Amino acid sequence: MKWVTKDFVHLDRVACPWLIKRFVDPDASFVFVPWGEEHLRPSDAIPFAITGAELGPHDADGTTFDKILRKYRLDDPALAAIADIVRAGVDFVLRQQRPAANDEHGPMAYGLLAISEGMMLLKQPDTAIIESSLVVYDALYANFKAHHLLGLRGLQLPPMEGKGPSLPTMFLRKLLKEAKR
Repeated sequence: MKWVTKDFVHLDRVACPWLIKRFVDPDASFVFVPWGEEHLRPSDAIPFAITGAELGPHDADGTTFDKILRKYRLDDPALAAIADIVRAGVDFVLRQQRPAANDEHGPMAYGLLAISEGMMLLKQPDTAIIESSLVVYDALYANFKAHHLLGLRGLQLPPMEGKGPSLPTMFLRKLLKEAKR
């Protein structure tokens, strides 16, 4: 299926294509229309982060990422953690609203924002920004998924030994591998 959003993708509009490709439409392709010319969008494409679309831009109902999670009923704690980070990043960019000190995921938004802005500097066009960013979101998802599985099983990570492959990393990889079976 074809999906369409505005050009100059950043944070939420990079996270959304990752979410769409990984959990909604693996064969998704993306089209970008210039800001202010959203009326030029192809009629055969599903719009996201475009005013007036069902999956509209971030507003009082949340980020576009939140809206996709709700519409497609993607109930996954790892995705919810990524949504928290995206939401905190959007709040910071639009309102200079800093995450609360006790916000578990909010501070990660600063790092994701830096990566998102760096990708905009390194890559063009928007398809290249998204393609280069997929691995970042895959890594975030793997981390949150592994830690969620750890909690579900009531396990704790082995301590770091400081040399060679980290025991915690090897342990989490094993958990993820077992979960895929």
